[in-house]
Amino acid sequence: MTGLVSRKATNRRKITMPKGGARTRSGPAPDPNALQRERDAGEWTILPAQGRAGATPVWPLTEESRREAELWERLWRLPQALMWERYGQEVEVALYVRRLAEAEEPESKVTVGTLVRQMADSLGLTTPGMRANRWRVDAGQEPAPSARPAAKRASARSRLKVVPGGDG
Repeated sequence: MTGLVSRKATNRRKITMPKGGARTRSGPAPDPNALQRERDAGEWTILPAQGRAGATPVWPLTEESRREAELWERLWRLPQALMWERYGQEVEVALYVRRLAEAEEPESKVTVGTLVRQMADSLGLTTPGMRANRWRVDAGQEPAPSARPAAKRASARSRLKVVPGGDG
């Protein structure tokens, strides 16, 4: 292995650096349309859009805050919760909830936010995380669109003002 050599004259040592190889998210992302191909059909797990029904698991960590309880309840209703339950990931989800509640605090450190994103990916809570886990939410049962109508935007022309006395 090749490495970098420290420039300090008093303490020369060789530092080995890792070489290439498999990295998280390296290579092309799995093609979700590959479900149409017979050979890939068994690799993707289709999750029901209505999410997980049933009682929420018991909180596995020490005392939970009110915010943690809210997040815990909400997360266990998601489609991904079916997979967490299947693989016994209650502790991982609870740790995510705890770190997310911590990241929401005004004085939280940036590193906590980074950890929350990484945990969300591994739990399949983000689009890249869903892709990496090869999970898809059933497209035949898309959630109903929001009841709130889209805000009407004014045209650029209607936002312009005529300024009196301008020589233009």
